[in-house]
Amino acid sequence: MKGVIFDMDGTMVDNMMVHHRAWQQVLAEHGLPLELEVVKEKIHGINEEILERLFGDKYTPEERKEISWKKESMYREIFLKDLKLINGCLDFIQKMDAKGVPMVVASAAPPENVDFVLDNLDLRKYFTATFHSKSVSHGKPHPEIFLKACASLGFEPNECVVFEDSPTGAKASANAGCNTVIITTTHEPKEFEGITGIVDFIKDFEQLKLEELQLH
Repeated sequence: MKGVIFDMDGTMVDNMMVHHRAWQQVLAEHGLPLELEVVKEKIHGINEEILERLFGDKYTPEERKEISWKKESMYREIFLKDLKLINGCLDFIQKMDAKGVPMVVASAAPPENVDFVLDNLDLRKYFTATFHSKSVSHGKPHPEIFLKACASLGFEPNECVVFEDSPTGAKASANAGCNTVIITTTHEPKEFEGITGIVDFIKDFEQLKLEELQLH
């Protein structure tokens, strides 16, 4: 493996439950109350695509953007006081940086949320590029974001390892032809059955065995 690609939500920071609660509140305000388990199952990808999938053409593109903005603002306000990296993540990033292994962020989150994490935790200096929901035309599980990430690194997909937490993200990585390590903050290993290219499941980066990745 020559390059490292990080998803962000649920992978670098354990924030998915905050997202789920924010979605629950916003959707209920718009007449769609959902149980938490349903939110966990159905809410994935780019916000505007989620809203179109849930509501059809009930809202205009401009209205979907407004709803999305409200939800993300709520998420950032709730999460700021608890914002931190998953155990071992910073140590891993710093080891890769010391080795000269290039790293990028490839998240389905809007750019404001990527900035929120990278800037508040002073991480931007470690990454050669960042990709977010506005960087692509198709959300995960479409491979576009990971293909762009690999291209920015100058490596073939099979030379890159992706860190992900969701089945949707793992499918996107597989569709791109990358190898994937799953962080089990949000989903259990059984939920990834049938998805190719997964090389390991870990609860946090302290469990990561660098020798297995053969990063160089």
